[in-house]
Amino acid sequence: MNPGPRYRAMTGFTSFADLRAACLDLPAGDDLAAATAARRDAFLTKPPGSLGLLEDVVVWLARWQGRAMPRLDRVEVLVFAGNHGVVAQGVSAYPAAVTAQMVANFAAGGAAINQLAAEAGANLHVIPLSLDAATADFTQRPAMDEAAFLAAVAAGYDAVPAAADLVCLGEMGIGNTTAAAAIAAALFGGGGERWAGRGTGVDDQGLARKRAAIDTALTRHRPLLGDPLQVAAAFGGRELAAILGATLAARRQNIPVLIDGFVCTAAVAPLAKLGAGTLAHTWASHVSTEAAHRALLDALGLTPLLDLRMRLGEASGAAVATLILRAALACHAGMATFAEAGVSNKLPTPSP
Repeated sequence: MNPGPRYRAMTGFTSFADLRAACLDLPAGDDLAAATAARRDAFLTKPPGSLGLLEDVVVWLARWQGRAMPRLDRVEVLVFAGNHGVVAQGVSAYPAAVTAQMVANFAAGGAAINQLAAEAGANLHVIPLSLDAATADFTQRPAMDEAAFLAAVAAGYDAVPAAADLVCLGEMGIGNTTAAAAIAAALFGGGGERWAGRGTGVDDQGLARKRAAIDTALTRHRPLLGDPLQVAAAFGGRELAAILGATLAARRQNIPVLIDGFVCTAAVAPLAKLGAGTLAHTWASHVSTEAAHRALLDALGLTPLLDLRMRLGEASGAAVATLILRAALACHAGMATFAEAGVSNKLPTPSP
């Protein structure tokens, strides 16, 4: 994999307005498929609701795949990588060079996501975005101008295979928890104190620098705060923009999406601020131990499937959650109905 600026954007969003229009012109899910899946679940040999979220995710998959009997034959894990100019503010425990080094590790099969994707029966794609040209330091100027942001969004959009049954989104980028916290602060208020955590493990001084960088940027870019897409460009990174683009592409192709941790959640948050229901095809795979992830999920109305105290990123939580989805589908497809098993259903209601 080449970490240089070699990716080719084919979708061709021409402006913020063009992208905004695409974000607001979204297909609905398949209500009939969802209702049929829910109806089957009601007759399986178990008390109603006894499998909890396993029942809910099957109906969700049915709605967004448009199939009464969902399947996970083709699961695609997309990990986008980018570098951040704000690292110059001392906000990370690791140097920016680690991003490219980890991309090489992914290519060699040596990272956690390689093992987890294989175990989940998923295809792993790692997409580096101009790693030798970090975004601008957002304490000084917007991280990306309109053209750079739209190119990164389009790169993510074009990375989604149309034949996917499920897309799992992840990221790699030193400094990107700072970008994610800045986006959250810009969209929901509260500043660095509310949203910045320790990320890869900064000490108290590093955390203070991280919070200060976010607050400085919020002041500098105050005129942009009313536009979620300009917020994503000013505070984010190429990998976050690509995640937004991939999420949009999946929705427009009726493909369900598993979001990974804090960074991924922040990357898609601008979509939610653009309009209600824009994230209906997504599910939060897990809640991480990054300080503000649960608060961000709550702000977006997203329920995490898992809480395993993870904070790695790179789609690791989404890959693990795929195993849960496979378990849910195995029950839905393989269990007998009460009639098939010859098991009595509910007792009749007693007469008054």
